[in-house]
Amino acid sequence: MTRLFVIFFLSIFENGFSQFLNVKVGDGNAEEPSIFINPKNTNNIVAGANINYVYHSMDGGLSWSVDNLTSPYGVWGDPCIFTDTAGNFYYVHLSNPPADSGHWIDRIVCQKSTDQGVTWSSGTYTGLIGNHNQDKAWTTVDPQTNSIYITWTDFEAYGSSSPNDSSVILFSKSVDEGATWRKPLRISKLAGDCIDSDNTAEGAVPAVGANGEVYVAWSNRDTIFFDKSLDGGKTWMAEDGIISDQPGGWDFFVPGLQRCNGFPITRCDLSGSAYNGTIYVNWADQRNGTDNTDVWISSSTDNGVTWSLPLKVNDDNLNKHQFLTWMDVDQANGNIYIIFYDRRNYSDETTDVFLAYSTDGGNSFINQKISDVPFIPNTSAFFGDYSNISAFNGKIAPIWTRQDGSSTSVWTAIIDFSTLTEETPDFKTDHFILLQNFPNPFSDITRIEMNIDVPGHYSLSLYDLLGLKVADIISNEFLSKGNHSLTLNSSSLNLSLGSYYYSLQKGNEVQTKRLLFLRPE
Repeated sequence: MTRLFVIFFLSIFENGFSQFLNVKVGDGNAEEPSIFINPKNTNNIVAGANINYVYHSMDGGLSWSVDNLTSPYGVWGDPCIFTDTAGNFYYVHLSNPPADSGHWIDRIVCQKSTDQGVTWSSGTYTGLIGNHNQDKAWTTVDPQTNSIYITWTDFEAYGSSSPNDSSVILFSKSVDEGATWRKPLRISKLAGDCIDSDNTAEGAVPAVGANGEVYVAWSNRDTIFFDKSLDGGKTWMAEDGIISDQPGGWDFFVPGLQRCNGFPITRCDLSGSAYNGTIYVNWADQRNGTDNTDVWISSSTDNGVTWSLPLKVNDDNLNKHQFLTWMDVDQANGNIYIIFYDRRNYSDETTDVFLAYSTDGGNSFINQKISDVPFIPNTSAFFGDYSNISAFNGKIAPIWTRQDGSSTSVWTAIIDFSTLTEETPDFKTDHFILLQNFPNPFSDITRIEMNIDVPGHYSLSLYDLLGLKVADIISNEFLSKGNHSLTLNSSSLNLSLGSYYYSLQKGNEVQTKRLLFLRPE
């Protein structure tokens, strides 16, 4: 193969196959992942997953190191990863104190890394309130003051059906890089129950406004509520604001999952774009029917006084499920990115992962499938309550859970805005058609078929993701008109696990397909 063809092949790869390079971040029944790009170095990405996994990458997400987070307060999942203005990473999670303490998830723990996610402090905490249970925390950082804001749900008694037990949204802050925390303050006026379902106050996610405002949205009683503070969290609105109804509530059924939620995610544009200061809230609900979960967004341009009508983010018009959404705003340009699971392409529970993005302030969205391989979740394993996504300066880092049988793993895709928006070039030719291998993915043997319309000399080669040739399957062989089939054997080719491309070439004409080799069962 000449160097010219290597460059040509790489240009094909770089200019937008419909599927992006997927990378496994971790397995070991990991789920409920969080991810964050270091704005000081976008090649440095840190992620976390239930129950105590922590991962870091130094090459933009192509490879990952894994460790288990430990703390004297225990680690009990619900990870939230973020950075401060100096590029220090933080990992916020639930607690799991020693068994003899008599407590469980009794506080919100924050651990810090000053070396790009390699090592972590033992942690500090907030929210220790007697025997109460503290759940589902999320954070944000004020870029002007470096203050850390955190919101979560306080349960008087988690799981209790007693009308005497309630759930409320709490707020705390740190002004010294997580070393100490202010006394928690209740911000939700309407309490929920403790059952951990639709009538429970859950899913609070904070965001910072263009002038230092603190915004928070959460779900309770089939409603998306909103609150704000104009003084760094000291005082809040006299009454809970309302963004939208949430028909069917935040706790709804999606086939194949033990449970599924539509918690709202709050973000604000601080990029200086034309939409600077706009608040966005993204959630999922079943207002269009229990067989048709959809993803929604609403926005406010007046500090949360008024809100736009909900806009559907997923662009299908089918009775299909789109669920477990998460959103981020690129603070370098104001672009909005929303990740969600999607079943639009199937008649059963087979599931893809989609990314929707907007460059016009959330007025319209383009949807793209970003997962290489679909999967079918089932209730044999807990799937987690959320996916996640981080974006900065055109670098987009989604993360999601995938289930294979009873095992779960977490994955990311290598995406940047320039390749996301480029159209896939048309490589069709009148002389031949290269078909997709079957089965794909494969673990041992797969079959490749070709329809040859014009007889001639053809070459079929296998390449890795860098465009380097792995094997010549046929080399300048004469193929007659008609259908041709051949078999690839992974063991004879000594393939490593992962993705490859195979290309059929005749003269200057080439067609390329992608295949995935998985571990043999």
